[in-house]
Amino acid sequence: MPFFLATRVCCCCSALRPRYKRLVDNIFPEDPKDGLVKADMEKLTFYAVSAPEKLDRIGAYLAERLSRDVVRHRSGYVLIAMEALDQLLMACHSQSIKPFVESFLHMVAKLLESGEPKLQVLGTNSFVKFANIEEDTPSYHRRYDFFVSRFSAMCHSCHSDPEIRTEIRIAGIRGIQGVVRKTVNDELRATIWEPQHMDKIVPSLLFNMQKIEEVDSRLGPPSSPSAADKEENPAVLAESCFRELLGRATFGNMNNAVRPVFAHLDHHKLWDPNEFAVHCFKIIMYSIQAQYSHHVIQEILGHLDARKKDSPRVRAGIIQVLLEAVAIAAKGSIGPTVLEVFNTLLKHLRLSVELEASDSQKGSVGSVSLSSKDNDEKIVQNAVIQTIGFFGSNLPDYQRSEIMMFIMGKVPVFGTSTHTLDISQLGDLGTRRIQIMLLRSLLMVTSGYKAKTIVTALPGSFLDPLLSPSLMEDYELRQLVLEVMHNLMDRHDNRAKLRGIRIIPDVADLKIKREKICRQDTSFMKKNGQQLYRHIYLGCKEEDNVQKNYELLYTSLALITIELANEEVVIDLIRLAIALQDSAIINEDNLPMFHRCGIMALVAAYLNFVSQMIAVPAFCQHVSKESVLNNCCFDQLDRLPKSLEKHDKNLYFLTNKIAESLGGSGYSVERLSVPYVPQVTDEDRLSRRKSIVDTVSIQVDILSNSVPSDDVVSNTEEITFEALKKAIDTNGMEEQEKEKRRLVIEKFQKAPFEEIAAQCESKANLLHDRLAQILELTIRPPPSPSGTLTVTSGHAQYQSVPVYEMKFPDLCVY
Repeated sequence: MPFFLATRVCCCCSALRPRYKRLVDNIFPEDPKDGLVKADMEKLTFYAVSAPEKLDRIGAYLAERLSRDVVRHRSGYVLIAMEALDQLLMACHSQSIKPFVESFLHMVAKLLESGEPKLQVLGTNSFVKFANIEEDTPSYHRRYDFFVSRFSAMCHSCHSDPEIRTEIRIAGIRGIQGVVRKTVNDELRATIWEPQHMDKIVPSLLFNMQKIEEVDSRLGPPSSPSAADKEENPAVLAESCFRELLGRATFGNMNNAVRPVFAHLDHHKLWDPNEFAVHCFKIIMYSIQAQYSHHVIQEILGHLDARKKDSPRVRAGIIQVLLEAVAIAAKGSIGPTVLEVFNTLLKHLRLSVELEASDSQKGSVGSVSLSSKDNDEKIVQNAVIQTIGFFGSNLPDYQRSEIMMFIMGKVPVFGTSTHTLDISQLGDLGTRRIQIMLLRSLLMVTSGYKAKTIVTALPGSFLDPLLSPSLMEDYELRQLVLEVMHNLMDRHDNRAKLRGIRIIPDVADLKIKREKICRQDTSFMKKNGQQLYRHIYLGCKEEDNVQKNYELLYTSLALITIELANEEVVIDLIRLAIALQDSAIINEDNLPMFHRCGIMALVAAYLNFVSQMIAVPAFCQHVSKESVLNNCCFDQLDRLPKSLEKHDKNLYFLTNKIAESLGGSGYSVERLSVPYVPQVTDEDRLSRRKSIVDTVSIQVDILSNSVPSDDVVSNTEEITFEALKKAIDTNGMEEQEKEKRRLVIEKFQKAPFEEIAAQCESKANLLHDRLAQILELTIRPPPSPSGTLTVTSGHAQYQSVPVYEMKFPDLCVY
């Protein structure tokens, strides 16, 4: 066929083609390097806007050409087709664009499926542009499952070329960001939050975020990323996308976004070390809406329960993550999660102690591995305590007091079933360990707690178990109990000024802060003062005391003086101090010299303190004269005296001198002459400690047989033969009394309870009979004008008494 005929046939065929196809064909140049024909593109755009019903056909035809070019690897024409599609998308916003979008997404999918990185990046860029377009009406049939899967796969690209690998990963992250932005603004945005999508999106972002953690660990703390960094660094971009995803989460889909984080951290073993896990949850807590914080905390608690059989370091890593989450949410809205947090933590604390106790009982076989595991369990326990303390210290006061009661209710007390913690598998060592852990937790919760009245901080339901005798069996337990009491008593932050047992030349230099004792505090001391004194008295006489115990006991006396002492309490505290001095001198408990000197140092330091606090000059003068101030302080305990002689009056404080000095200043000193005796509680019978009967018997002996310190030092007599003879006789009597006392103690320790009870009951009945006789002789019914009833010969007779003959008390006559 001649050339002019062929040209004429082609022109005829071209004229028969639809106009939209001719317009589409015209935008493609002969050489793809020349790029899109702009003039013809403007014509195509004008046609599409004027006839929007043709958009779907334009899109279908462009998709057909693009698919053919992708198969033939004609990348230049592919670029031109995608540029044309992008311009048409930006220009057309009518309802007819929906079919065109389907063709557009089909073409993007073709590019993402291709193996060429450039085409994948090209398709991603087009999708991101599409995602930023706000459509007029929602699409109820469009789904993005393929794009989620494909973009997630691109985030895990393992291309051999590092630059291409980074480019593909960035494209995948930007694609995920585009999917998120497109779906959350759609009516069907809930579909993207389905677990099958979140299980792909979240791990893909975390995988790229993990790379920045590795870089930062080598290069130091990261600086705030710029816009350029976000485009070039997959880790920074992934973190930005992750924050945006969490920020768009709502109440119903929050958990679906958080749970894949746990799966990723478990799969990649990122709980030990847990720097990346902490980083992730900090992002989560700061990105979500504040009212959803408790959801995240509940998820962490649930995961901790699920991993309770894992290694200690894994559990410790999860607990430390919980600490970081709690630190951010503690002052926000956590609501019902509070008790759940503490209950779960205490449960895992018990579990850790139980595992530690069971491992320690396995014997010496594998001792090295067991000891390392024990150390790991201690890491878990410390993490639990730190989390409890931080959480508790940031709670409002009303919630904190509830948590204090909650923890105290968990502390095991021997012989009672009031605690709610299962200790059946712990044994004695494990029980002691859990007691220490719980008291350490309680110590952290009470730190910084300021109650207006002491009864609010130390109610009876809290104070009674706290001062339980079974918590006095170990010196560390006693230290923790005293420190908890200090936290609650010290409402004016004076404790730091009272550290250490020392003689303070001028207490005014300490600038002690105090207020007038309120009526509620006075009532508290009347009700619970004896319980506090008893705890201090018995605590001073424990054989396993160390220096810290005496220092804390001294601080307790000083804080009671500052916060709770009126004149009556001051007298009681001085009686307590003198009783402690007597116990150290007489030493019926056979305490070592260190303990006796520790008690003497405590007494000397406290009387020096209280004398200056109440500012009675005569009292201060008596206290300052005693040489015990210079001989028994802890800074000189490296030179312990060989003995403490009770007859050396220059060493000790004298009750009569103290009474004289205080009486002259208006104090009621009658009770000073009554030595202090600790009260006995019902729980003492159940305690495994040394029987309280020993202490009481010894104290009774001091009261009845030993010469009071003031009498000893005030009555001096000439040494003669008669005096020596009398002393020998007295020593013999003392030996008899000691033997008698030993038999009494032995009887109370070994005799059956029924025998002791019967003996006490007989003595009580005898006392009641004597009292009844006395009352019958002394108390007569008053005469009555109506007469009194008398029985004579079996007949009842009334004898009337005239009123004028009756004798009335003087107060009744006027």
